[in-house]
Amino acid sequence: MKLLKIIGLSFLGMVSMETYAQELGANLQLRPRYEYRNGFKNLMPNGEKATSFVSQRSRLNFNYKQEKLKAKLTFQNIRTWGDVATTTQVDKNGIALFEAWAQYDFDAKWSARLGRQVISYDNQRIFGEIDWAQQGQSHDAAVITFHQKNHQLDLGLVLNADKENLLEPKTAYTTNYKSLQYAWYHTQFSKLNMSLLFLNTGYEFEKAIGNLEVDYKQTFGTYLTFKDKKWDTNLGLYGQTGKSNDKSVSAWYAGANLGYALTNAFKATFGYEYLSGKNQDDSSSDIKSFNPIFGTNHGFNGYMDYFYVGNHLNSVGLQDVYLKLNYTQNKWQFNLIPHVFSAPNAVLDATNKKMDSYLGTEMDFTAGYAFQKDIVASAGYSQMFGSGTLERLKNGIDAANTNNWVWVMVTFSPKIFTLK
Repeated sequence: MKLLKIIGLSFLGMVSMETYAQELGANLQLRPRYEYRNGFKNLMPNGEKATSFVSQRSRLNFNYKQEKLKAKLTFQNIRTWGDVATTTQVDKNGIALFEAWAQYDFDAKWSARLGRQVISYDNQRIFGEIDWAQQGQSHDAAVITFHQKNHQLDLGLVLNADKENLLEPKTAYTTNYKSLQYAWYHTQFSKLNMSLLFLNTGYEFEKAIGNLEVDYKQTFGTYLTFKDKKWDTNLGLYGQTGKSNDKSVSAWYAGANLGYALTNAFKATFGYEYLSGKNQDDSSSDIKSFNPIFGTNHGFNGYMDYFYVGNHLNSVGLQDVYLKLNYTQNKWQFNLIPHVFSAPNAVLDATNKKMDSYLGTEMDFTAGYAFQKDIVASAGYSQMFGSGTLERLKNGIDAANTNNWVWVMVTFSPKIFTLK
C-alpha cells in the first residue's frame, strides 16, 4: 500500500511540472468465476462429459486528471486456476495492457483521446466492451469528440499492424481488422434519445498469391430510446454493405424492447431481434448474414453463447423472441429470461428438404447479491432445449442430450487510494 502511494506521488510529479489541480486514483478488480459447462456454445456430443474450471481476471487501474488532461492505465492478467504449477516463478499468461490512453480537452466542446481504449456505445450491440469475457475488448484508436448540451459527435480512427515494418508486408495482416473509421452522433429530444452510427471496417486478405487487398464493410444505422414513467422502449436498426474477402455484403438487423415496471421492484421487458441470414440453397457468393461485429453479443441471444460468440457467422441468421423478468430488492437482484430461437432463412436436411425454422428455447436465470459497495456475488443457471434444426446447424450433434451451464462469480473492486 505504501509502495503504491509512493509510485503515485512520483507519477504525479513526473506528469507535469506546471501547477495544476491534479488527481491520481488507483483501484483493483479481482474477479474469479467458476463455470460448469455441459453443452455451452454447442450441443453436448454423445459420450462426452461436462467440464468445470475457475478463471480469473485481475486488473489494476490508474486514473489521472488535471485541468485539461486525463489519462488511464489498466494492467490485467487473465488466467485459469491451475494453468501454471504453483512452483513456477514465471506466469505464462503475463501482464497485458487493457487500457492505455491520454485525453486532452481543447476547450469545453472539443477533446481528443489517443491510445488503447474501450469503445462502447448505446446498448453495445455494435460497439461494446464485452465485459463478461474475462479479457474484455479494447481498441488502439484515436477518438475526437465534440460535445455541446444535448449533442455529441465522436469520430474514430484506427490503423493496425503487427510490428514496425520497413517495407510493405508480404503476408496479410489477420490479427485484427486492418483499419477502422467511424462516426457516432447522439442527441436528445425531451424523452427521446437518438444515436446514429456509421462504421467502416477494413480487413486485409490475400486475393491471389502475393496480391494483398483490403476490403471495407460498412455498418450503419440508428438506436432510439424512449422512457416515460413506468414505460420504456428502444429500437435498433442497422444495415451492412461493402465487401468482405472479395464478396459483396448485403445484410441487416432489427431489434426492439418494450419494458414496463409493474412495481418499484419488478419489471418485465418483451423483446425481439432479427439478424438477416442466407438460405442454405442460395448458391450466390454474396454475404447476406448480419455480423454484430464488435458487439457485446453474450448479453443478447442467450447466455449460453450459441449464436454470434465466435460462431454462427455467415449462416442462416436468427430470430430471437424473449421476455426479461427482473426483480430487485435491497441488495438482491434476480433475472429470468426465456428465449425462443428460430431461423429466418432455410435450413436443409440431409435430403435437401427445408426443415422447420424453430431452433430451440433457452432459459437463463441469474441472481446477484451486493455484500457491500465493492464486493458483489453473482450466479447463473442456463439450459438449452434444442430442436432437430439446431442439431443440423451444429454438425449433427444430438439435440436430445441435456445442455446446461452453471456459473458463480465474485467481483472485488476496492479503491486503493486517491491523491489530490
